[in-house]
Parts: sequence; structure tokens; C-alpha cells
Amino acid sequence: MLTEAERTRYVTELFQGNFGTAPELWARAPGRVDLMGSHTDYNLGHVLTVAINRDTWMAARATNAGIVRVYSANLDEDDSFSLTSIERSSTKSWGNYIRGVAFVLQEHGLQLSGFDTVVHSTVPLESGLSSSAALECATAVVFQALSGWHLEPKKMAQLCQKAENQFVGVKCGILDQYSSCLGKQGCALLLDCRCLSTRPVPIAHGIRMVICDTCVPRRVAEGEYALRRGQCEEAAERLGLASLREVTLQQLEARAGELPPQASKRARFIVMENERVLRLADALPADDRAGIATLCAESFAGARDLYEICSPAMLAMKDAMTDAPGVIGARQAGAGFGGCMVALVEAEKTEDFRTGVIESYQKSMGVRPETYTVEAAAGAGLLGSRSGELSAATPLSSPEEAA
Repeated sequence: MLTEAERTRYVTELFQGNFGTAPELWARAPGRVDLMGSHTDYNLGHVLTVAINRDTWMAARATNAGIVRVYSANLDEDDSFSLTSIERSSTKSWGNYIRGVAFVLQEHGLQLSGFDTVVHSTVPLESGLSSSAALECATAVVFQALSGWHLEPKKMAQLCQKAENQFVGVKCGILDQYSSCLGKQGCALLLDCRCLSTRPVPIAHGIRMVICDTCVPRRVAEGEYALRRGQCEEAAERLGLASLREVTLQQLEARAGELPPQASKRARFIVMENERVLRLADALPADDRAGIATLCAESFAGARDLYEICSPAMLAMKDAMTDAPGVIGARQAGAGFGGCMVALVEAEKTEDFRTGVIESYQKSMGVRPETYTVEAAAGAGLLGSRSGELSAATPLSSPEEAA
């Protein structure tokens, strides 16, 4: 991965090559990984989430034309649209995340300035690490900085979620955008998706997070994600509840006969997963490695058997992670159906773990996977320019607000 200085020079050169001048501001927004809480967010449950130090940068300069022009360094593609007539692009699906944010911000009554921008991301695309939310939140930061208004981070997250729900057409929960806007450096966040509050959860010294990418893209807009959400909503409705957050496992088991078989399986996973989130939030700071291992194994088994979001590549990656040196716990990440998975690993064995995963997965699948050791990072904000290099990010909120 490029160093910060190398990345700055690279993006600056691309900006000058595409727009004939230098950028005037820089914004960043991180990806995220859920340590526990698959699909619990849209059921208004809890998620243990971490904003990671893989992020999306946007270098930008304001224009007076009411036009947004974008160049994607990762895709080597460009896009442009007018702020006076924002429509979905049928050819540049990635551009719809930017267009959607602009549309929703204007719908919210905010005045927007046009700009030119180069986007560069170290969040793997279509991997389950929220590359789309990172792009949305970075876009909102740029609009805010250039247009002279201010949104609280929680509100920015909600508007970015609305952009993905209503403009892009993916009915995601709040997890991705909240994590990207309100991430906290150095710790996980226990997010309550019903009241949108968090508390910091330290990760015990000696435990590292390693992302293991199956290199099989996941596309949540293709139906399975929406199907799972619909089945959960059906279960809640039949039980007379606003969401599955409101039912305990004992209550669900007592009324399981009232639900269709598929809806019953989905509901059982969500209720149990929500309980696992709270237990992992206690186990991580306590360095309860046996507890961590059990919770991760139970979560993956539920994702495989009850929620049915595990692909063949994910099954192979789970075996590779479980057999690798130093593993404490390993499970799915994001929506499933491919993409990335996450492991909690003994710090001193991190490189041995990565080597073991790569060798095992490549042997079983014939594909060399990517592995990333990640750290908890701050949420979205501006990057200050200084003599061609970047200073530390200025987050949208103080640590106290984020907590």
C-alpha cells in the first residue's frame, strides 16, 4: 500500500492531469468491519463495529459552474453531473453514490457548490468493508467544506444512508455510514441501531484484527440482501413487533410456529446474533480468548445455517483462518455472499497467520487471497494540506461526541 506521502503525490498528479490545477482541500472517510452483528443493524439491534485505517480520499477544488466532475483513480473512469438536475447514471454505478449524496443533501434544504475531485480508495471494492459508505461520507464532507454549512456527524450518516437507500436502491441499515462518520481511533464501537448511540469498546492489548479477502466480489443490490431484510420484517410483523430487536430468544422459540420456516430461521439468527454482540463487547476488553473463539464460531455457524449468506469461497476462507497459526476467532464480515471476512489474531503471530491463510486458501480455491492487518481509525473528516503532504485528519466530531 502507498505511504501517505506517495498517495498524496499520486492523487495530486492525477488531479492536475484531469483538471489542470491543484486540489484545494482533501477529505477522507474510512471503511469499516463488523466484529459481531451481521444484519442486526436494519433489525434495530446492536453491532460491534470498527472504522478501519483503509479509507477513501477525495481531493477537490470548488467550481462556479454548478457541476460535479469526478475521476476515480481506482477504476480509471470519470463521471459528471449537474446539481440542478441529478439523475441516476445507467453506466457509472459507482457515480450514483456521489450523485445520491448530492440529491439527498439538496432535498434536505442545503445549498451545494460544484467541484472537481479525484477519488482514491484503499478500501477493497465490493468486499464487505463499506467502500460505498466511505465514498458517500467523504462526498458529504467535501460538500460541507465547500458549501459553508455544518451537519452533526450522526445526521450526516443518516443522510448518506438515505442516499444509498433511496437513490442507489440498496436498503442498507445505518451501520456502514454511522461507522464511517463516527468511528473512533483505537477502539471498537458498540452501536445501538435503535437509538443511534455508541460506547467505546477497547480491544485487549495483544489482539490484532486481520481482514481476509476471498477475492470474490459481493453485490448486495442483486436481491439476496433485500430478501433477507424482507424475511426479517415479515417475522417481526407476524409477531406484532416493530423490529426483531424487541423479542428474546425464549419468546421467539415459544412463538416459532407462527412464522413461516424461512422467516423463523432468519429471526432466530438475528436474535442470537444480537445477544452475541453484547457478549463480545465484554469479552474483547477482558481478553477472554476462549469466549471470543466461541462467539465467532457460533456467529459463522448461524450465518451459514440460519441466515444462509455463506458462499463456497467463504467456507474455504473460514477453514483457512481457523487452521492458521495464532487465530483466536474468525467469522464473516459485512453482508456475506462473498467478499471479506475477519479474524482476531494473537499479535505476535499476525504474519504467521497471514501466511497460513494465503497458502491454505490458495491451495483449496486456486486463488491467492488478500489479507490486511487493520487498526481502528477515526471517522470521516478533512485532511489538512501542508507543503504537498497531509497532516492528520480533522474528524467531524470530537472523541467525546463520537463516543
